[in-house]
Amino acid sequence: MITGRFPWLTVIILLPLIASLLIPVLPNKNGKNVRWYALSVAILDFVLMCHVFSKNYDVSSSTFQLVEKYTWVPQLGFNWTIAVDGISVPLVLLTGLVTTLSIFSAWQVNLKPRLFYFLMLLLYSAQIGVFVARDLLLFFMMWELELVPVYLLISIWGGKKRRYAATKFLLYTAGASIFILLAALGMAFYGDNVTFDIADLALKNYPLNFELLLYVGLMIAFGVKLAIFPLHTWLPDAHGEASAPVSMILAGILLKMGAYGLIRLNLMTLGNAHVYFAPVLAVLGVVNIIYGALNSFAQPNMKRCLAYSSVSHMGFVLLGIASYSELGISGAMLQMISHGLIAAVLFFLAGVTYDRTHTLLMDKMGGIGQVMPKVFALFTVSAMASLAIPGMSGFASELTVFLGLTSSDIYSSVFCIMMVFLAAVGVILTPIYLLNLLRQVFYGTGADNNCEIDNIYWENLDDEGAVCFGTDCLLPNESKYRDASNREVFIAACLLVPIIAIGVYPKIVTQIYDVKTVAVNNQIHQSYIQIAETSPNIDAEVLYAQQMLDSEVNSVLGEIKQN
Repeated sequence: MITGRFPWLTVIILLPLIASLLIPVLPNKNGKNVRWYALSVAILDFVLMCHVFSKNYDVSSSTFQLVEKYTWVPQLGFNWTIAVDGISVPLVLLTGLVTTLSIFSAWQVNLKPRLFYFLMLLLYSAQIGVFVARDLLLFFMMWELELVPVYLLISIWGGKKRRYAATKFLLYTAGASIFILLAALGMAFYGDNVTFDIADLALKNYPLNFELLLYVGLMIAFGVKLAIFPLHTWLPDAHGEASAPVSMILAGILLKMGAYGLIRLNLMTLGNAHVYFAPVLAVLGVVNIIYGALNSFAQPNMKRCLAYSSVSHMGFVLLGIASYSELGISGAMLQMISHGLIAAVLFFLAGVTYDRTHTLLMDKMGGIGQVMPKVFALFTVSAMASLAIPGMSGFASELTVFLGLTSSDIYSSVFCIMMVFLAAVGVILTPIYLLNLLRQVFYGTGADNNCEIDNIYWENLDDEGAVCFGTDCLLPNESKYRDASNREVFIAACLLVPIIAIGVYPKIVTQIYDVKTVAVNNQIHQSYIQIAETSPNIDAEVLYAQQMLDSEVNSVLGEIKQN
């Protein structure tokens, strides 16, 4: 181990994993003991990470902290190397909060509860491992480990087409993950020293053509997880068939893993290649924003509507990553955290609504706002956060991305204006589909208050239909429109409180990673200057501004050396 301190990060990763192994031997009656056990483990791990970061993490440092290194397979140079910095800490905390609440939301699972909670705790460990791994092989292993529980959680506890959705998810994400392994081997074995340490890999001087090839491979791998168009098609199917707790994790955490990979490896490790591909990411971000918004408006299924909404909102993350500015990268981080919270609460409330109506078709639900006022109020506040009204985290994050892109000193004004204008079109479309969702679900007249629902979706389900969470599963004409329980209100409130807090005072979150984003932006500016000096053609046409004067280059280099 590098440092003499207690191995906190190892404990945070392994606690849910080791605890999950005890589930098969736990005495259990109707799933009660195992659900309390799983929730207790999740809460303990979340409290532990909050304590460790509050006491041992220095927000004024941009370097890796809490570093732990153990030799694992010395013949391959494979080490258990984990650490955190400003990019990973907020995402680890987001993982702890969302996963804990998703376990709490699955309170009434009655099909194979031991297996369900075992998989949830295993997934918890794998997600944290992705965000703290500093060894690229360890990163890949955790990335692959996360796929197994998600596949099983969808294929066993999903809807009618759950096996199709789960298989599509696995084929897309596992197939794309091969590029991570190939890139890891290529970077590790290039040069004189063989290493998988991400910090050491960033110091290697790769040939430009090789670096461009690595960048493309990693962009495909992370683009599938991030749901970049056209690699996104697994996401609506997975969300449409997954149960509410799994959808919370899919939207709240798994999409952020793709964005994290882009920042950690593509942006920070392959900076020279990023200079060439940053405009491509910006264009793909705009495509995601508009395409996702238009598709959301066209969906009759509530969860598929919210799934395409996630595709749209993740476009802002791409814009921030491609912005060449401190504000833009900060906005991308803030959007990842904001969307993780907002998407989690929206999919949770979609699950609560489904438990009452037993349908996901919005035109079959209308009028339930009168009989479920708590659900209506919570859903409305969450939708307002998603459409980015002032005072909510979505507004702060999207505004920061816009300001970051427009303040970039690298892109030409023409390119910035085009990107901002097109992204603004997506911002205008967002209220349209979200308000339409609220209108159809809570204001329309498609559903009878006595629950006489003509539910085509439910009638077509076979004997292996979806497992419901929150209330008992009944046929539509036997169900009751119970309003949100105290447990459900508490879960929603635990997500809405930080959404509002971040919207009112974003520094709560941004202070964690501000120093790191400044360092990352300086690093990418240095890469741009080096490329511009050796390849003058990089600066022309519509994409980039006129090449920096020598005096400006020297001033930028001076700032970089000072930092």
